[in-house]
Amino acid sequence: MPATAARKTRPKGPAKLFVVDTNVLMHDPMCLFRFEEHDIFLPMIVLEELDGHKKGMTEVARNARQASRTLDALAGAAGADIGAGLKLDATGHREAGGKLFFQTQPLNYALPSSLPQGKADNQILGVVEALRQQEPAREVVLVSKDINMRVKARALGLAAEDYQNDKTLEDGDMLYAGSLALPPDFWSKHGKTIESWQQGAHTFYRVSGPIVPSLLINQFVYFEAPGEPSLYARVTEIRGKTAVFRTLKDFNHLKNAVWGVTARNREQNFAMNLLMDPEVDFVTLTGTAGSGKTLMALASGLSQVLDDRRYTEIIMTRATVSVGEDIGFLPGTEEEKMGPWMGALDDNLEFLAKGDGGNAGEWGRAATNELIRSRIKIKSMSFMRGRTFMNKYVIIDEAQNLTPKQMKTLITRAGPGTKIICMGNLAQIDTPYLTEGSSGLTYAVDKFKGWPHSGHITLARGERSRLADFASEVL
Repeated sequence: MPATAARKTRPKGPAKLFVVDTNVLMHDPMCLFRFEEHDIFLPMIVLEELDGHKKGMTEVARNARQASRTLDALAGAAGADIGAGLKLDATGHREAGGKLFFQTQPLNYALPSSLPQGKADNQILGVVEALRQQEPAREVVLVSKDINMRVKARALGLAAEDYQNDKTLEDGDMLYAGSLALPPDFWSKHGKTIESWQQGAHTFYRVSGPIVPSLLINQFVYFEAPGEPSLYARVTEIRGKTAVFRTLKDFNHLKNAVWGVTARNREQNFAMNLLMDPEVDFVTLTGTAGSGKTLMALASGLSQVLDDRRYTEIIMTRATVSVGEDIGFLPGTEEEKMGPWMGALDDNLEFLAKGDGGNAGEWGRAATNELIRSRIKIKSMSFMRGRTFMNKYVIIDEAQNLTPKQMKTLITRAGPGTKIICMGNLAQIDTPYLTEGSSGLTYAVDKFKGWPHSGHITLARGERSRLADFASEVL
């Protein structure tokens, strides 16, 4: 695969020659440096198409301009010789060991008469065919994001691949779940070597053995077996071959209810422990529809803003990507425009304001909707650039619709004392061109795992209603 994670051992044999399509350059302007030791060939029509897309304020136009600047820098580097190929590491990108070749002379090729010669895609296919005949000793591969182009290339007997570097994960099932079931023989295998001690309300266990290499900081571990003591804990420390587990606060119990809300299953309890922990600055929650993501995040936020005074207010935002047709412009201020997108917030606030979850405490009874509302600000993502949030509790809903770049923009807004919660369901991506593998939420989960001040949990069970749960399963 081109440009997957850096390989430890370089394969022997001649370097491949990758013919890069225009859409790859416009998707990732730094793609030229992601092909390790292999060479890259750019047909003349690709430069022509880049030139045609450079005008405008869109992301595609910006990327086209960036790609053109990269090509200019490579061509202008000291000792650059276009005829012999431009060294890709000339501008400081040491990971790129190949050369960049431009089409400097006409290439002779014959394509089937059913493919019109004037079309740019077919000209690129012709270039791949000509290069394959010119260089029989090495593999010539077309790299394109266009599925139809890859199908046409394979129909003509040409090698073609997708550009993989933007995918954080190849398979959505490989995403870090945040929790780990301990093996059934855990106590019998590790029981004799476990040290345990009490500190406040928590019990700590120091574990050593074969399980330690597979653990990450802030990962949840649980042990459930009939006739044996259950264990629900979080990994707080990993040193060499030993790890320390800390038992959790039980949010399933009514006495630990957060703003009247108790956890209804194991994963919700794990999530509540992350949401209520002041040492955890960044929390990601994924799960099916109705698994309680928004309700738990809001209940924890209200409790820490109004009861504990840990944060000054809740800021809520979400990706404004509609499911069906767009209904057009919305009237009013920024907050009023965001109103229709925040139906989930209204539904959950209605539940929390009523204190349906049992005895909501003095604050819960006294707090009217106005008080709660005064501490929740709804912001649009469009105006986030350059802001700094200090002592805020930030909720990013529907985060599966964000690109990795948008996700980075939002997370880097956090100032001192701010906690960010990202929530989403990777099965409900509405943004065109985003997949489970390339979503910003997947990217954040993967990059933050193991950092001591972040945590992730995948909520497994829906708790909305039997109808919603059944629909999630069968539809």
